[in-house]
Formats: sequence, C-alpha cells, structure tokens
Amino acid sequence: MSVPAHLPLSIFAGRSNPALARGIVDVYAAATGEAVALGHVTLKNFADGEIYVRFEESIRGTDLFLIQSTPAPADHWMELLLMVDAARRASAARITAVIPYFGYARQDRKDQPRVSIAARMIATMLETGGVDRVLTMDLHAAQIQGFFHIPVDHLYGSVVFEEHFLRRAPREVRENLVVVAPDVGASKVARAYAKRLGADLALIDKRRPEPNVAEVQNIIGDVAGKHCLIVDDLCDTAGTLSAGAVALREAGALDVMAFCTHALLSGPAVDRIEASPISQMFVTDTVPLHRASDKIEVLSVAPMFADAIHRISSDESISTLFAD
Repeated sequence: MSVPAHLPLSIFAGRSNPALARGIVDVYAAATGEAVALGHVTLKNFADGEIYVRFEESIRGTDLFLIQSTPAPADHWMELLLMVDAARRASAARITAVIPYFGYARQDRKDQPRVSIAARMIATMLETGGVDRVLTMDLHAAQIQGFFHIPVDHLYGSVVFEEHFLRRAPREVRENLVVVAPDVGASKVARAYAKRLGADLALIDKRRPEPNVAEVQNIIGDVAGKHCLIVDDLCDTAGTLSAGAVALREAGALDVMAFCTHALLSGPAVDRIEASPISQMFVTDTVPLHRASDKIEVLSVAPMFADAIHRISSDESISTLFAD
C-alpha cells in the first residue's frame, strides 16, 4: 500500500493492556515533543458479551496505530478486529496493529492430524479485516511472519532485558553465567543471548507427555558452580520453568534466574515460581501481571514500542533498534 508521507498520527488502544498503551503514548510524547495523546474510543460489551466499538474522534486520513495485546480470552482478538473494521470504515489512511503479545502463536504448524494452524488463521483475519502493517514482539515462532502478505515489524524483548541485566547484575554473576535454553526449540534464541552476554550455553532436554506438562530428562552442558539464566519467549503455567530450575540446582547450579518476555502466568504459575529455586524472574509488561511476587520484576517495553511507532510513522528503519 502506498501511503503519503507525513500523515497525521493517531494512537488508540483496546482494553487488554491499558497501562502499557498509556506508557507508550507518554514516552512517545516526551521523546518527540509532539502533542500526542491516547485517542478516545468507546469499547463496551452488551449483556450477552458482544463487543461494541466506536471511535469518538475523527481518524480520517490518519496514520493509525491500534495497541492491543491478545492473551486469552479470544475476545481480545475480536475487539482488535472490530477496531480495525471501524477504523477502515472511518477512512483511516493506514492501520498498524500493535500487538505486544501475539496470542495463538504456539499453534503455528500442523504437528498432528486434524488440527488447526491457528496462527495462520489469525494472520488471514488481520489482513482481511484491513490491517496494513503489524508491529509485535517475540513471536513464539519467528516464521509466523511468513504467514502475512503485509509488513511485519518484529521487536525483541532481549534488548530491554540485556540492558537491565548488564547494568544491575554483580560482576561475579556476569563472569560466571550460563544461559539455559528450556528446550531444543529455544536453543537458537538462548545461543544469541549467551553470545551477547558473554556467557556459556546449556540446554534442558525435556519431553511433554501432554500440553502444559513438562518432564526434564537431562541437562546438556556444564552448570555446576554457575549462575544460570533460563530464557524463553513466554511463561504460561511455569511447569517447564520450575522443573528446569529444580533440575539445574540438582546439577550443581549456584543460582537460577529467568527471563520471559510474555508473562502469561496462568493457573498455578506464580505459586510454582515462588516455590521453585528461582531467585529472580524478569518479565516485560506486554501482558498485564495479574498477581505480584517478590521474585518477579517487570521491565517496561513502552520505550521500545514508542520508538518503533515513531520510526514507522516517519518511514525510518526498525532494524537499527537492534544494531550492535
């Protein structure tokens, strides 16, 4: 889609993560000096749960950014799609869906007979609904970008975490660190963390007898006498994380820390983390933290999204955000 330069900017948000949306707009306004505020949109549910959307100000001809994380329930996706439809009908010039957490990304392939590829279906719905561009962070599978025929800008939570960790971690921890992949699928990401942090790499060999159930088989790599950092894109029930932390301590690790971008923390997750050997867990605010814990520290990704929105609206490169 050809978009004229210097379109007026407008930013609106759904109801899934209002604190992050306000943070993004506040950072954007402070960094650019522009008089940008979160737009007014009416979002409500009828008695039967059906969602109603109405933009309460003109968005005709604007470069529109819609901020909405999409953890369960699926109403968050439906709300975003209805906002997109209303925006298209209100003549927005370009619509960018800002999806800090992209739900249904774990269903990205047909690994069993007669199952859906939900991530592909979501991509189709966004495009069909009228989205021109997607901005997201730490997709569960990077190849999901290939499900789209529109541009997808993919941000990395590792940038926020690594800056924080290198600034705050004691020298003895940084110099005796092992980055741990919680499974084979996370090994490529963990290797990148290890390289940037100057750390060794280890891998937890696990199997899943059923969804949300993890059994640790082996620890591959030397963790004895080391500070261990488990890295992953998301934490749901914390079964993998807590089992891995126990296995690492049993293998002689001095300490176990963790970083997960998307803190879904469903069901018993927080209780498991608090009962586990994990000393500290870092997460971002892509998903609201519904229960606090002394072990969990939240790092904001609002500055990164604000910068990315500014770069998109100005037709500047996003990749330079991650240049070494």
